[in-house]
Amino acid sequence: MSKGIKFGTSGWRAIVADDFTVANIRLAVSGIAAYVKTQPEPHRVLVGRDPRFLGDSFVNEAASVLAAAGVTPIVIPKPAPTPAIAYAVRQMKTSGAINFTASHNPPEYNGIKFSTHDGAPALPEVTKQIEAAIAAAPADAAIPKSDPPAAGFETTDVKPEFLKRLAELVDLKAIAKSGIKVVYDPFWGAGRGYSCHILREAGVTVETVHDYRDVLFGGHAPEPDDHLLGDCKAKMKEIGAKIGIATDGDADRFGIVDEDGTFIQPNYVIALLFDYLVKTRGWKNGVAKSVATTNLVNALAGHHKVPLYETPVGFKYIGELIIEDKIAIGGEESAGLTIRGHVPEKDGVIAGLLVTEMVAVRGKSLGTQLRELFAEVGSFYPVRENFRLTPDRMAAFTEKLKTDPTELSGRKVAGVVRTDGLKLILGDGSWVCYRLSGTEPVVRAYTEARSEQDMESLSSAAKNFVLA
Repeated sequence: MSKGIKFGTSGWRAIVADDFTVANIRLAVSGIAAYVKTQPEPHRVLVGRDPRFLGDSFVNEAASVLAAAGVTPIVIPKPAPTPAIAYAVRQMKTSGAINFTASHNPPEYNGIKFSTHDGAPALPEVTKQIEAAIAAAPADAAIPKSDPPAAGFETTDVKPEFLKRLAELVDLKAIAKSGIKVVYDPFWGAGRGYSCHILREAGVTVETVHDYRDVLFGGHAPEPDDHLLGDCKAKMKEIGAKIGIATDGDADRFGIVDEDGTFIQPNYVIALLFDYLVKTRGWKNGVAKSVATTNLVNALAGHHKVPLYETPVGFKYIGELIIEDKIAIGGEESAGLTIRGHVPEKDGVIAGLLVTEMVAVRGKSLGTQLRELFAEVGSFYPVRENFRLTPDRMAAFTEKLKTDPTELSGRKVAGVVRTDGLKLILGDGSWVCYRLSGTEPVVRAYTEARSEQDMESLSSAAKNFVLA
């Protein structure tokens, strides 16, 4: 049996039939069961999935391993969004949830996300315990399994309660009253029947694309990014929609298209919603963002006199602040956000619904709203690039990250931040942040210029630092 099971910022992912095998699934689930048994009783764990290939078989396998370990499995029979599963953990007061999903990864991948009893992604101290339990298992040991009872394992439908909660958090009446038309793209994923259902029930005109099961996700990753939203944009033009909303494979990430077909990058969506929630809900308890997310959020925090929390990359850190009610909204540039009173987990469903509400209530395109925000607190232009390096170059750059540079291509470095990776703050407020991928020889370079004119030269300077 392979023991190369590592839980990263969002669980364990691997290629099906390569490392993601039934044997490794049993090992991973036995490790999770061992952790759960250290927690207070009753030991009950939800087991869910996205619509990927063999997902239902993996759920049954996990349920059998849990049952044999003395943990009661509660199976979610249909594909369900990660945030819906997180909400069910909190509502049903289970010990946590195992979710078979590879999120926005390509179709050949699958994975396991483990949520703890609070509905949040497992923190590093938890995943280390799980990995230790996996490592301690004898290499040749058979993992015990229990056959399901005659009536089958206990099941639950997480959809009704989750949609009920969304209806409490989003002003659906305002959306319906505006007469706005919406296009929703679930990317063949777990979000199917969620965003469109709740809007239709409220009387909103919604059209969908990719609203059927395809385990190959159209032959690409189920990622709601600009280059994959062509069908959504075409449908918007066809029906005259003011907004296009999309979710990824497990519906924890979002993609947003403006009325003119422009993709609005997640950095801007988070900032716009932060401003909107402060102004419409009066929530001024705080805002959280990862270190790689736009400083437009920082500027707005100062403008609204709201506490700012800058976290390492990984939504689990934002989830903690939600649980403690320290923030109105928390988000990451990789298209994850949640809000006060909701799950401590990324939720692409509520993101799309809130943006729809914002457009409906303000009666302005997102582009117009963003320009108004820039006029209020200044302009910010973020970009992210990935650089794949040879092992030698990667080793050299890893050492380079330990230094404190005083300049970047002739630009003076005004400050160094090491919350996660290396972030260099420049004199004009622009910045560059470097992070190493934990799973492949890739350097992620995040840059943010203060003007469109400077975007290219700052991106070039960031690249030179990596490749020099």
